[in-house]
Amino acid sequence: MGPSTATTTTLDRTPEECGRVRVDGPAAVWALAHHPGSVRTARRITRTALREWGVDEATTDHALLVVSELVTNVVEHALPPVALHVERHTDDTVHIEVDDGGPATVASRGWPGREPEEGGRGGRIIDVLSSAHGSRPIASGATYWADLTTV
Repeated sequence: MGPSTATTTTLDRTPEECGRVRVDGPAAVWALAHHPGSVRTARRITRTALREWGVDEATTDHALLVVSELVTNVVEHALPPVALHVERHTDDTVHIEVDDGGPATVASRGWPGREPEEGGRGGRIIDVLSSAHGSRPIASGATYWADLTTV
């Protein structure tokens, strides 16, 4: 995959402070805060982008689950910064990436209020819902990505 010509919108506020999401063109990148509330923000951003691109509802639902898992893993197990990339690669492919700032030096404590047995299913969810997925190193940490085929 080559470099993106994405429009960048920086969300340097908490999710509650963020206003309307604006999408320009078939690719976009957003900076997210490094906290659990960013999972909800990432889903809102993704839903808005996919709706504006005319992506079907089934693919959108799958993309929202994938985004939730990728952002949750980054917030729980990695350092900031966090960036969400959503692209409409072709008429039949949606590409999602989440960048992190490298592995956290302290072992993950999980989400507040979540039992330990509730975790650990994200990789399987991404495997089932995506047509391809993986990771690659970047200068600041790692990028985790998934491709979804539209219906």
